[in-house]
Amino acid sequence: MTPLYHDFAGETVLVFGGGAVGSRKAGGFDDAARIVVVSPQFTDRVVSLAADDERVELVRAAPDPDAVAGWVERIDPALAVAATDDAAVNAAVEAAALDRGLLVNRTDVSGDRDPGSVVVPATIEDDPVAVALSTGGTSPALAKALRERIEAEIDGAGEMARLSGEIREELKADGVAPEKRREAVRRVVRSRGVWKGLQKGRSYGRQEADTVIEEVLNR
Repeated sequence: MTPLYHDFAGETVLVFGGGAVGSRKAGGFDDAARIVVVSPQFTDRVVSLAADDERVELVRAAPDPDAVAGWVERIDPALAVAATDDAAVNAAVEAAALDRGLLVNRTDVSGDRDPGSVVVPATIEDDPVAVALSTGGTSPALAKALRERIEAEIDGAGEMARLSGEIREELKADGVAPEKRREAVRRVVRSRGVWKGLQKGRSYGRQEADTVIEEVLNR
């Protein structure tokens, strides 16, 4: 499978299943998406999510496999998530979504998937930096463990992304040659001094970055 990011702004994600897996899926989409969770019962986690976020709608229902296609047709989501503990219902969600040309995430299978199937990865964000990782559905526990390790590694990456992007545009506006510009930005993002400076504050990081840039441009 090819990893891609998808913007669900203004779109609807339909989740079948309000248990632990469905609750986790419902909370994993960007803030601009509408989330509809259909289930006969819900975990405290998803109930709290819906109480705090008006974009999340809980529908208490237990559709059987024959009724699933009707739900998909009425809601018309961009993505359908099959996260129930009933394999027949999950298979019906997958079939209904693929029949309508929609994306589908079936949580009870791993490995080879039908075209149109997607895996919703574990994500780590330090805006605007986002890292997504997946074990192909084979080990959610490993994905969670790796996410926790990566969270510590990318702490401050968002601020570094903003700073390096700002520096890149400034150097471009100043007419610095592309090769020198790339080298300067590369040295900034790899500088331990800049990373440490950003931990103290933006101005400290910028000061360290300016020193690095000056060294590159004066060679």
